[in-house]
Amino acid sequence: MSETILDIAGYGLDYATPAGFTRALDDVSLSVAKGEVLGLVGESGSGKTSLAWAIMRYLPQSAREAGSIALTGQDLLKASETEIDAIRGKRIGMVFQDPSTSLNPTLPLGEQLAEVLVRHRGLTRKQAWAEGEERLAHVGLKVPRQMMRRYPHEASGGEKQRVVIATAFACQPECIIFDEPTTALDVITARQILDLFKELQAETGVASLYISHDLALVSQIATKVAVIHRGRIVEQGALSEVFARPQDAYTKKLLAAVPRPDHRLVETSAPATTTPLVEVEKVSVLYGRKPFLGNLLGRANTQFTGNREVSLSVMPGEILGIVGESGSGKSTLAKAMTGLNRFEGEIRFAGRRITGLSDMDRSYRRDVQIIFQHPDSSLNPRQRIREILSRPLALYGEPGARRDAARIGELLEQVRLPAAYAERYPHQLSGGEKQRVAIARAFASKPKLVICDEITSALDVSVQASVVELLVDLQKRFGTAYLFITHDLNLVRQIAHRIAVMYRGDLVDLVDIATLSTGPLHPYTQSLLEAVPAPATAAA
Repeated sequence: MSETILDIAGYGLDYATPAGFTRALDDVSLSVAKGEVLGLVGESGSGKTSLAWAIMRYLPQSAREAGSIALTGQDLLKASETEIDAIRGKRIGMVFQDPSTSLNPTLPLGEQLAEVLVRHRGLTRKQAWAEGEERLAHVGLKVPRQMMRRYPHEASGGEKQRVVIATAFACQPECIIFDEPTTALDVITARQILDLFKELQAETGVASLYISHDLALVSQIATKVAVIHRGRIVEQGALSEVFARPQDAYTKKLLAAVPRPDHRLVETSAPATTTPLVEVEKVSVLYGRKPFLGNLLGRANTQFTGNREVSLSVMPGEILGIVGESGSGKSTLAKAMTGLNRFEGEIRFAGRRITGLSDMDRSYRRDVQIIFQHPDSSLNPRQRIREILSRPLALYGEPGARRDAARIGELLEQVRLPAAYAERYPHQLSGGEKQRVAIARAFASKPKLVICDEITSALDVSVQASVVELLVDLQKRFGTAYLFITHDLNLVRQIAHRIAVMYRGDLVDLVDIATLSTGPLHPYTQSLLEAVPAPATAAA
């Protein structure tokens, strides 16, 4: 039997608030042995990250604890600050969700890696620098020497996460905590990071606590799983047992919400029609400006391509999915179609020819709406929900159309929110509720096309499922066409009639959902499909 590295017994955590103590974790007990990967799954607010911070001893003074957290027999709750400083980085490491927030933007990447090696392994700076290059090469960075001298803003998200992982493994720790390490990455980069993790895990035998809300991902890497809900572990055991035969109702709910390509939510074929609603013809988007008299003055052209002659069409009532990795041009195309990006080429909408922003009149803007990825950024925090929803009614409503409280209530009930929410501010709503308000705002003008730009990427799996169900219901009710942008191929295969694949600004594939698994595909499309983890679902 393997040695237990991390042992948590009866752990409780409360935070002091003006109204008294609030419970964050309640009687949590779990253990991770040497060479084992324990997947900790649950939705936002369930206590996953609070537990990670408790293990790392990053809690505020307002915290009150009970129970024990032991690292190879040493109770971390009883360790002094000096002892904890020696433990962090050397005996226990952590890889955070967003590498940009865990790296110092003012220091080269190599300096940050070398600092850990000097402090915890006693190397000289020269030795640490050489060791750092080896570590970066070991995690698959192709130019480790140059990467050591780059600043964080000069590296991609995947490159930065590889540096963070190299730093976490550098001191051969006994345990590493991974807190949603692939959430901020596109599907192919995420797959590469997971493959790297599995390789290093097998090589070092480190005990790993892998925190995630993505059950499909956890099913690919964990040996055990613990499900946390409202601060309590509701179920844990061997991954194959828990996922195949879940006992707790919450676990069953999570598994039922996982997108499954074989579980279609709409008809496979789009509504029969021969006339496209919208046609995008050789649309290109260039960022930056070509310098005036640049060739004569010897100045470089700083322009770069966001989209390159993209052509596609959307039929009335159709759901067209657009997929691709970060930077492929998906959102760039969406912004061009809604007047947020200048473009070259032509857009034809319901017979109207649009060649620039000046052609996008009020009628076009009423018919084409966009829902953004982050509702926190798209909803005015100073306005009540009724003010947010009344604006499109005033801008695009028909003469004499109702704009009263009853109409606002109807819009909210249409997206399955209580009419009383009209008096609330955005900060008084959950992430899923805010996204529903954004959906209600888009549908207030009765549009013919709604562009959904990664609108479920920041949501938990069960909230995502309810939002997608709502979108499908609205589509069936109003016959609205969707341009559904996402990086989740399992999700888009549930609802799309066709899928467009973007790669580095180009449209490389446009295929019917029915032939996605059988027809000839671009190599990049094939690599996307291969990178998607198989859905984790309970046995029937």
